[in-house]
Amino acid sequence: MDLLIIADTHIPVRARDLPAPVWTAAETADVVVHAGDWMEVALLDELTARSQRVIGVFGNNDGPDLRARLPEVARADLEGLRLAVVHETGQARGREQRCARDFPDVDVLVFGHSHIPWDSMTEGGMRLLNPGSPTDRRRQPYCTYVTARASAGELTDVEFHRLPRRG
Repeated sequence: MDLLIIADTHIPVRARDLPAPVWTAAETADVVVHAGDWMEVALLDELTARSQRVIGVFGNNDGPDLRARLPEVARADLEGLRLAVVHETGQARGREQRCARDFPDVDVLVFGHSHIPWDSMTEGGMRLLNPGSPTDRRRQPYCTYVTARASAGELTDVEFHRLPRRG
């Protein structure tokens, strides 16, 4: 099962649309995971129309229309992989311990908010992934997104993709 993992798209505030490589990945993925801060429900509608399956949550910048349609925490079983998605996990210091405490039954926790790509493991083996942002790099050198594969209860082929800087 092929995954596209994105967060913090901030459409149309930070960009008018998702970059073309992200749309290509969305259209070919089995599942698109979005960890919040969509900004407008139109992106949720378009992503849902152009993707096989969307698993998403609302972020701190998402208004009542998105909050009415998306949960704060989403959970899914993907080919035996126990996935959870949340927008915020708090400060970097102590993140692994907090997430292990708050999500004890999860193999992979996807989060956003910081726009900083993150890939770490808790002591118990839970993987924490923040894809960064495909539209707002903030203080990062590149905008980013992640592709991965879920199979037989494992997450493999995790790749952080850098997008070219916009003109």
